[in-house]
Amino acid sequence: MGNNDELHVVTGAFGYTGKYITQKLLSLGKKVRTITGHPNRPNPFGNKVAISPFNFDKPAELVKSLRGAVTLYNTYWVRFSYKQVTFDRAVENTKVLIRAAEEAGVQRMVHISITNASESSLFPYFRGKGILEKAICQSGMSYAIIRPTVLFGHEDILINNIAWLLRRFPFFAILGSGAYKLQPVFVEDVAELAVKAGQYGENVIMDAVGPEIYAFHEMVQLIAEKVHSKAKLIYLRPELTLFFSRLIGYVVNDVILTRDEVYGLMSNLLISGNPPTGRTRLSAWLADNGESIGVKYASELGRHYH
Repeated sequence: MGNNDELHVVTGAFGYTGKYITQKLLSLGKKVRTITGHPNRPNPFGNKVAISPFNFDKPAELVKSLRGAVTLYNTYWVRFSYKQVTFDRAVENTKVLIRAAEEAGVQRMVHISITNASESSLFPYFRGKGILEKAICQSGMSYAIIRPTVLFGHEDILINNIAWLLRRFPFFAILGSGAYKLQPVFVEDVAELAVKAGQYGENVIMDAVGPEIYAFHEMVQLIAEKVHSKAKLIYLRPELTLFFSRLIGYVVNDVILTRDEVYGLMSNLLISGNPPTGRTRLSAWLADNGESIGVKYASELGRHYH
């Protein structure tokens, strides 16, 4: 199980999943360092968490920041290509991180991937994740690959912004039939799975999925009910939905939805054929948090780039 003098490194501890993994490690008395793309942001963990920049362009510095760590928890990725930060660049950056971890003597890597990741996927997000899963499996470290679906919880993007739209507009656009499925998982359940997986030595690839499966339009109806929205659901062709999402994105200075996300969702890639690994039900969480979800818009660009 390890001792509390051992160092654990988390990429992106000031982000979303990385924050909850860090909180879990700290609650167990672990020593934590983060490697982050935002080293100058306020540190919510104070002096409990040391900070190093990513330094993808300076591999020797990256090795230094990983030296002495027994486990690396990697949450680094991009939701979509933006300016110079493309999926291809994110793949290459992560490969630099993997090589640096090997050189630094890191024993185990816990990597946050995505359900149905595949090197042969038509979608760059899922394809990039599949490429990296292979690279990790071929590394010299033991590994745990955690494959979540759609995350929900405080500060999440998708569920929060669906609620935000439902609160503010008289209509909500459903892509196509809305019958495609997704299986949301609570971010704290994912963090718990990741930290547990980090404490053991065997190689494992596991889906991180919640106990409830929804058709997309059913999930939207549930969110609408919990935030007391009277918005009418309208069913539109995907391209028309994308057009409206770009208009709203222009107003809020963000990317609401991408073409790959639309067709990936409609391809039923965000469900698992395996038993649930998360315990928390979205329906129960929404019942407890309906008054606060969607009150403020959650900006992807604001969180990562601005």
